[in-house]
Amino acid sequence: MFMKNIILVAAALSLGLHSTASAEGLQPEAINNAPIASIAPERPPKEPPHPDPAIVHLQILLDRAGSSPGVIDGYYGENVTKAVAGYEAMQRLPVDGKLDPEVFSRLPQDQPVIQSYAITEEDAKDLVDEIPDDYSKQAKMDHLGYTSVEERLSERFHMDLDLLKALNPGSSFAVGETVWVAKPGAAKEGEVKRIEVRKRAGQVLAFAEDGSPLAAYPASIGSEGSPSPTGTHKVKGVARMPPYEYDPDVNFKQGDNDEALTLPKGPNNPVGTVWIDLTEPTYGIHGTPEPSLIDKAQSHGCVRLTNWDAEELAAMVKPGVVAEFID
Repeated sequence: MFMKNIILVAAALSLGLHSTASAEGLQPEAINNAPIASIAPERPPKEPPHPDPAIVHLQILLDRAGSSPGVIDGYYGENVTKAVAGYEAMQRLPVDGKLDPEVFSRLPQDQPVIQSYAITEEDAKDLVDEIPDDYSKQAKMDHLGYTSVEERLSERFHMDLDLLKALNPGSSFAVGETVWVAKPGAAKEGEVKRIEVRKRAGQVLAFAEDGSPLAAYPASIGSEGSPSPTGTHKVKGVARMPPYEYDPDVNFKQGDNDEALTLPKGPNNPVGTVWIDLTEPTYGIHGTPEPSLIDKAQSHGCVRLTNWDAEELAAMVKPGVVAEFID
């Protein structure tokens, strides 16, 4: 089987195959059957106009393997390159972030990557009409929840909202309806002993006691105006579904808000569904209400992950775990 995979990979690479599909015509079968070997090892910088079934397939396999590509969207961007590099490190392969026969052959491919899902009443609970941009208006709300069933499902299955809709054209995402979603697999388990925050790469790596990488995540890390910390710090604790304490004198100025505000909990809270507190005051590793912007928009000094990646990491850390910030 190994030699057969290598032959198929080599053939596909030599032909330069590239499977694309229009957003309107994206089919579950096309994604499940798309050969990831058709993806060239070096992608052109210009994105295709529509999600690529083979790239969706690859992103889900990387997500399952513990090297997160961020949101699964069907486009080969920097987060996919980082996920490939993270997987290479986890497999103790030479790390260059490029797809090659060895990477393809090691990614488990024995299950479909797209599955059906029946929407339940629970999926439609606790929705809010909208999330205003202004923090003073958010502070008056009871809960910064999801604004739709599809937003909730896109986060649960690690998908870009547009990809979810493209897979289910015409769907109203009503209770009782069956829709197509990604099948990313269970959260990574283990005990993290050290976290490495790679500021220039925009990536967080979690390491086991023996020094082997357990997981890798794309991240938004600081900005010129609000840089992230430097040096070595430690995890103080984890808060799940935390409220957000906004203080323009300590954090940053948002709009016209010049007074301290407490924003309620919820997945659309500015720090998402989890906060990993660090010993450096006011800094932490946390989730986000906008997963599609991870490492595409800068943070206000903290380390921002998708909600699902932050939750996975939070479950593997304890107080005292070292978090090292490197350039």
